[in-house]
Amino acid sequence: MSRSYERSRELFARAKRLMPGGVNSPARAFGAVGGTPIVLQKGEGSRVWDVDGNEYIDYVASWGPLILGHRHPAVVEAIERALACGTTFGAPTPWENELAELVVEAVPSIERVRFVNSGTEASMSAIRLARGYTGRNRIVKFAGCYHGHVDALLVQAGSSATTLGAPSSPGVPPGCTGDTLVLRYNDTEQLRDAFDRFGDEIAAVILEPIAGNMGVVPATEEFLHEARRLTAQHGSILIFDEVITGFRVAYGGAQSLLGLAPDLTVLGKIVGGGLPVGAFGGRADIMGALLPEGKVFQAGTLSGNPLAMAAGAATLRVLRETNPYGQLESVTARLCDGLERLALEHGLPAVVQRVGSMFTLFFSSEGVRDYEGARKCDTETFARYFWAMLDRGVYLPCSQFEANFVSVAHTEGDIEETLARARDAFEQLSDVAAPQTG
Repeated sequence: MSRSYERSRELFARAKRLMPGGVNSPARAFGAVGGTPIVLQKGEGSRVWDVDGNEYIDYVASWGPLILGHRHPAVVEAIERALACGTTFGAPTPWENELAELVVEAVPSIERVRFVNSGTEASMSAIRLARGYTGRNRIVKFAGCYHGHVDALLVQAGSSATTLGAPSSPGVPPGCTGDTLVLRYNDTEQLRDAFDRFGDEIAAVILEPIAGNMGVVPATEEFLHEARRLTAQHGSILIFDEVITGFRVAYGGAQSLLGLAPDLTVLGKIVGGGLPVGAFGGRADIMGALLPEGKVFQAGTLSGNPLAMAAGAATLRVLRETNPYGQLESVTARLCDGLERLALEHGLPAVVQRVGSMFTLFFSSEGVRDYEGARKCDTETFARYFWAMLDRGVYLPCSQFEANFVSVAHTEGDIEETLARARDAFEQLSDVAAPQTG
């Protein structure tokens, strides 16, 4: 292709001298696809531009927050109004009340909420709160579900389904994960076995009701209902990680689609309208265990930052007033059906899994229901697909195991254009001798 990435390469080489790996989050480093990351400079609506002036249809959406697209006027205006008053105060402000009221109104299981600065911080705080409230230590998580870089949750499964997790990163002492059980996602029998063995010791079960960090993998109805039943029976806390799905798959999150009420919910991304934010909330009695009402410590100098609160409130108001979820469903379904059809037409085994406006194209001959299934996907073909699409002006997540996102700003024309470029990309992929660009 004729695109140049020269300026991106120059800036990334400079970044590598200044920051580990040249990035501030490893997901941006293109490690799963090879080549040099592009450096983005501008976004508007459904499009982004890199420093070389290349234009892309964007399906990353800053990894999910930008459901309204880049620089939505209502969000920009809200940030500007808040900025005119200041950037941070380290004190109560009216903006945090406004966003809290919107969250509590939208998510019935959340009676009270606390804002933090990232999804990781929200997950960490929810785990600490669950342990403090129950007086127990053990945590259940599921392979393939990512809840941020929390020490207790950075674990890999042991040799047996219900053995304790081992740290999956240097710097995490074994003691931090010694009370974490790692089970297979969507495996109801393993979950029952864990509660049979450790039920009275389990403080919480944390899971993504629709996984987005091994690609889009929905939980089965049986699995979720059993998680709800078992935690209630044993006095454990059920935590839904809706950092990705909150306000994405429905205004009330995945739990509103599923008809299930967790005890605690972890939020991020959309709830901050594109600015750094996280939140956790749930039953009033559990949230009351936090300082200053209770004894469980949690604090943050920039928590409830006025700019983030204003951006989040503006985003939620637009979503509430316009209810774009039917439109998002229709547009995303058309895109996903087209991608799967084109891949199969070109002899490439592929399955697209989608919930609402989030989806993943798996290069696999069968559907994915857990992490083991995701790992069987053809990641080499995905890397070639990624670069073929990037060179044709379509910006995708740089990993087979991430969710893609459609925004309100994506038009029917964007979808048609994306599918036309995908057809060309799949033609390139069907030629096994096609070189990888980048």
